[in-house]
Amino acid sequence: MAGDTLWDLVAWRAARSPEATALIQGAESARHERRISFGGLRRRAERVAAGLYARGVGPGRTVVWQLPTRIETVLVSLALARLGAVQSPVVPGYGDHEVGQVLHRTGAAFFLVPGPAGHGPDRRADRAATVIEAYDRAGGGLPDGDPALLPPPPADAHEVRWIYWTSGTTAGPKGVRHTDHSLRTAGRCLTEALRPLPSDVGSMAFPYAHVAGPDYTVLLLLSGIPALLLERFALPASLAAYRRHGVTLAGGSTAFYTLFLDAQRRLPPGRKLLPALRLLAGGGAPKPPALYHEVVAELGCQLTHGYALTEAPMVTMGDPYDSPEHLATTDGRPPAGMEIRITPGTGEIRLRGAAVCRGYLGEPDPFDADGFLPTGDLGRLTPTGHLVVTGRLKDIIIRKGENVSAQEIEELLYRHPDVADAAVIGLPDDRRGERVCAVVEQPPGARELTLDAVCAHLLGQGLARYKLPEQLEVVAALPRGATLRKVRKQELRERFGGTAAVRGVAARRDP
Repeated sequence: MAGDTLWDLVAWRAARSPEATALIQGAESARHERRISFGGLRRRAERVAAGLYARGVGPGRTVVWQLPTRIETVLVSLALARLGAVQSPVVPGYGDHEVGQVLHRTGAAFFLVPGPAGHGPDRRADRAATVIEAYDRAGGGLPDGDPALLPPPPADAHEVRWIYWTSGTTAGPKGVRHTDHSLRTAGRCLTEALRPLPSDVGSMAFPYAHVAGPDYTVLLLLSGIPALLLERFALPASLAAYRRHGVTLAGGSTAFYTLFLDAQRRLPPGRKLLPALRLLAGGGAPKPPALYHEVVAELGCQLTHGYALTEAPMVTMGDPYDSPEHLATTDGRPPAGMEIRITPGTGEIRLRGAAVCRGYLGEPDPFDADGFLPTGDLGRLTPTGHLVVTGRLKDIIIRKGENVSAQEIEELLYRHPDVADAAVIGLPDDRRGERVCAVVEQPPGARELTLDAVCAHLLGQGLARYKLPEQLEVVAALPRGATLRKVRKQELRERFGGTAAVRGVAARRDP
């Protein structure tokens, strides 16, 4: 395969299987769906690149785009890759304040948004960047031009041409600097881990503007399989498209697994939710071990979970052919070329490898003296080389001088039949330093939960008494991010951070 840029890979796949379907735009009915082949991706992306070039977008120019998960968005992103522009995707869930920060910090010359008939708020006022309406709701209006007028494709795959953004739950978002090489490496490692079959049909139900977008695109280009794109993922509405196209590979994150499980449980016994599904895969959030066994038993497919972050889109991934014990209790093994170091004392995970980013936009070098990137995540490596992620540094609750892992309690809470999902947070407490607060969602028809009942369950699961929650909050739905639906714990800390006694919340007696 010649060349190491993302565009080199697009051209290689287009030459290898030009007529094979690459993307299917999902819709509520088959007559509203659209397809594009790998050859079509290359041809149309070149014309879009030429149209953008005529508007002043060229090599090295910075472009921020905020577009939904559509075929046209993939074309725009590939067109920018063909031009060698610096592109900064922004997930549709970002509000005006966050978008303003991105535009200011990147110094973007251009801001690409959907046209008037598209989705998303109007962000045209008070912007230094030139606004380009990338396309309308029907997919029309894409920039168009003559590919013969284009400059040569970029040659240096190690040049920073991608800026992705962290969630920014406690401060402004951080710009993560990537190269074609780092994103291609991550996608190649994902492909090698999942081992897609020629007959597979993938799916992208997460925002394409997430770093998983190019990660999964590389998987499609390397394997030659198609993927279903969903602008909005919602169950049961999205199930018809999954069934219609025989999706075999699905996933996204832990929240997606539980949504599929909940939909399966609403069906009559013996009826399979997605008959063709053979593998759920994802990452980005902790996976309770019990969830693995529920997915395998009830959905009738395999589940492989991995560890990744915006700074390194592929760190570890479960092997579909690994043992159930490893798939349930670990986050898989790293591919060749990804080094994981567990920091003595703190247990922090640090990373070094070709898939790791080049640091943060406008910030000091984050790497340690040996070139490893601190992640803020905690974990351990097993004797077999599997990674077990045990929590976040900021999710360690220091209660009366004792360290309490939020993730450990969350995994045990998940086993309770009246808990659908849980988040454990530390809240300021005058007596304890921090108190342990469990915030739970309940499934339909569940019995009312009490703090005493929750503590009894946790003790029955073997949790040490000093780790038991002092506060229980039951919510209709945990607040989640717009990308992989990770729980936004900072919102919970702000909501429930008052004194428990003042708020009338029952607290158990200290041991």
